[in-house]
Amino acid sequence: MSAALPADAADDVEIAPLTEPADGVGRVVDTPAALERVVAAFAAGSGPVAADAERASGYRYGQATYLVQVRRAGAGTALIDPVPLPDLSALNGAVGGTEWVLHAASQDLPGLAEHGLRPARIFDTELAARLLGMPRVGLAAVVADTLGLGLAKEHSAVDWSTRPLPEDWLRYAALDVEVLVEVRDVLAARLEEAGKAGWAAEEFEHVRTMPPPAPRVDPWRRTSGTHTLTGRRRLAVVRSLWEAREANARQRDVSPGRVLPDRAIIAAAKALPRTVPQLVALPEFATKGARRRAPAWQQAIDAALALDEADLPSTRGPRTDAPPPPRAWGDRDPVAARRLSAAREIVSQLSEELSVPAENLLQPDALRRVCWTPPEPAGPNEIADFLQDRQAREWQIELLAERLAQAFASV
Repeated sequence: MSAALPADAADDVEIAPLTEPADGVGRVVDTPAALERVVAAFAAGSGPVAADAERASGYRYGQATYLVQVRRAGAGTALIDPVPLPDLSALNGAVGGTEWVLHAASQDLPGLAEHGLRPARIFDTELAARLLGMPRVGLAAVVADTLGLGLAKEHSAVDWSTRPLPEDWLRYAALDVEVLVEVRDVLAARLEEAGKAGWAAEEFEHVRTMPPPAPRVDPWRRTSGTHTLTGRRRLAVVRSLWEAREANARQRDVSPGRVLPDRAIIAAAKALPRTVPQLVALPEFATKGARRRAPAWQQAIDAALALDEADLPSTRGPRTDAPPPPRAWGDRDPVAARRLSAAREIVSQLSEELSVPAENLLQPDALRRVCWTPPEPAGPNEIADFLQDRQAREWQIELLAERLAQAFASV
């Protein structure tokens, strides 16, 4: 194992490739008996649990987990197939309140929870790297920075629903947790030295306990290229095709983009074809799959073309309580625009002084909201309450509430 590197020496060291797990690549755990052995081994192990999860984004519908990797001192690494073993909750009891170490925990925790894995405490190595101001926070970059080891990432975007999983994919998966605890130890020491350990603890607990996001209103509006369309009728075609694609993708358990690309939806919305031959004449519908399902796509288009005007979607999008785009503030509320400019300057200065990205000092939506509709009066305590209601952490509030109050009083 490579020794930990000081933060200022990472760029000067030769990176040693990490190519093989110390214990080799064991067999995938896919039977109840094998899982029982893992549970017993982890109960007898010591120290934090390193964890990771692999999905099949871009291949399957949704964000289901297709491989869970866990590692603990004294227990080694286990690669668990959650498809035949959907309930992994016994592992929780085996490790009790032990800290779990993850990289970009917000991505993996929802999938782990679906299989009964709910850590009592976490350490997020990506979030720690952000708070430390590291220029690159991907796992491979953080491993190189902290330990001087090179972690290959060539299988990060493969179809993890494949069975059986190839040996080189399993090796990659095992290496993702091989040195995660060692990375955690280096980052924890750096956080302590920088006076940011308390900040990190608050951030980790926030990530661990935050609820799932609310369903998005009008998700079809996120179709890439929608902004290029004019007229409500074309938006109706996008909505109808998006909904038809979503139903097809869910039924077949295929990523929607593989069923019908966004660019094809936009092309149809621009052309407004009236017949299947007109539809398949579009270059974006020239693929075998698109042509095979062309009657269904045309049916969705026809449904949108037949809608009454009153049923067409608005070009403005759904009503929300969110502030308008900042570019419109100068005309709609010049005072709010000045508040936003002053607040952004404060956050930018603090970001530079503390080596913390601006978006980690305060979530941008919360910053916009407090500038658009500040509390009355806008004193430090009132702003602190406002930010707390929007899930800001105590360390963020302590840094910003007083500064924002002073800035708002002067605009």
